Amino acid sequence: MSQAVVIVLVLLLFSVRGSAAARPNILFLFADDQRADTIAAHGNPHIRTPNLDKLVASGFSFRRNYVFGGNSGAICVPSRAMLMSGKTWFKVDAPTLKDTKLLPELLGENGYITFATGKWHNGEPSWLRSFQRGRAVMFGGMSDHTQVPIRDLGPDGRLAPQRIGKKFSSELFADAAIDFLKNHDGKQPFFAYVAFTAPHDPRQPPPKYRKAYYRRPPPLPPNFLPQLPFDNGMMDGGRDENLGAWPRTAGMVRDQLAEYYGLITHLDEQVGRILAALRRSGRAENTIIIYAADNGLALGSHGLLGKQSVFEHSARVPLIIAGPGIPRGGSTAVFTYLFDLFPTLCDVLGLQPPAGLEGESLRPLWEGRKERVRESVFLPFMQFQRAVRDDRWKLIAYPKIGHLQLFDLQTDPHETDNLINHPENAAHVARLQGLMKQWQAKVGDNLQLPVEDRQPPRIDLSGKERQPDEWQPEWIVGKYFDAPRKTLPAASDTKGHAK
Repeated sequence: MSQAVVIVLVLLLFSVRGSAAARPNILFLFADDQRADTIAAHGNPHIRTPNLDKLVASGFSFRRNYVFGGNSGAICVPSRAMLMSGKTWFKVDAPTLKDTKLLPELLGENGYITFATGKWHNGEPSWLRSFQRGRAVMFGGMSDHTQVPIRDLGPDGRLAPQRIGKKFSSELFADAAIDFLKNHDGKQPFFAYVAFTAPHDPRQPPPKYRKAYYRRPPPLPPNFLPQLPFDNGMMDGGRDENLGAWPRTAGMVRDQLAEYYGLITHLDEQVGRILAALRRSGRAENTIIIYAADNGLALGSHGLLGKQSVFEHSARVPLIIAGPGIPRGGSTAVFTYLFDLFPTLCDVLGLQPPAGLEGESLRPLWEGRKERVRESVFLPFMQFQRAVRDDRWKLIAYPKIGHLQLFDLQTDPHETDNLINHPENAAHVARLQGLMKQWQAKVGDNLQLPVEDRQPPRIDLSGKERQPDEWQPEWIVGKYFDAPRKTLPAASDTKGHAK
């Protein structure tokens, strides 16, 4: 009997390996803080992204892709938790990812070699159960891009002591990915997760990249303001908003945009290096490539700098999928979320998805079997903001101050004209409030929302004292902060505000 059991187990093992061998590889390239409108091929003539442009041409773009808000000012934490779990932040323990099946964990159980490099902001235990191989992994939210604290996974399955990377972050992580692609034996398919820390601040691209944009700076965003005139819940003490003085000046925002664009162009070059290595490996034709980002960023839009808002510039993120069976040069403007990627890959790979996934498979969209997977999106951020939008209209609620905003995104895509108190829009407001309640019930959100608009108190943060965090290099401190650097808490004490 025992011999029969062994034979059955061996046959099952070979069956799993055999079916896995027929499945495509997955290369997941993940940017940090990249707005959806920062890819040239998606309509931005002011930025240089030749490698992402080629990926757009070879794959399928999801042009209205969102992160589902967040329960922390460090939106990266819940964003990555939702990506890896396929669930909203109401249903998963975002800091640790405990008690939930993760995407790379499931792939590893189904014959994939799982590899990671770069940022992991959800704790070491969840990383260790997700990845079998890893090099240059950063556990945390951010760092100086030239001094990245990283760890490698040893052959004994343990993480080696921390070391400091000797290259710029994007190059460091690209090197690790290229090394993995070069040495992978091909006996099993791979899932390679490359989580860059660019273009997250410090906005310190290598000099030639920022200087190129200084010479021809990007234009101010159409919704530029010197400052947001009311408190959205994150104005006082939010780390991101302290990276520039109030009121925001056109010159300061243009310089920060130049530095941000420089980070993206440098990142684009590293993406090109990785994709070239994939082609050299001979596996490009059987690899699904995903490019996405964890959240957007304001950078002068609405007088904000950070991502802690539910405006389009902070909630929308790029998503491109390319590979076997995926139409080249295709795109859609229907609503999708980052956490749709988990069920999408399960669908494409023929894997049984874990119970409780809240995302939807996007495969029917590129195959033309569905026109859309949802009619609207819900964007909940901490206890401070809630938003819901359909194809045309968007309602934002600020529960702490009782303020409401209504935008007609067809005529006002940059959300500059609040129509909440126009009587002719009362039916739209009522409909969107009902839709928001439906979303709250669906995801388990019990926050009480204002029914009528209350004019918020105006605030003016001009001249507010600011202190640089420990990760900003001295030239940025000298350029954007008018006070000397003080001794700040250790990174572990400030990570909740450090993305």
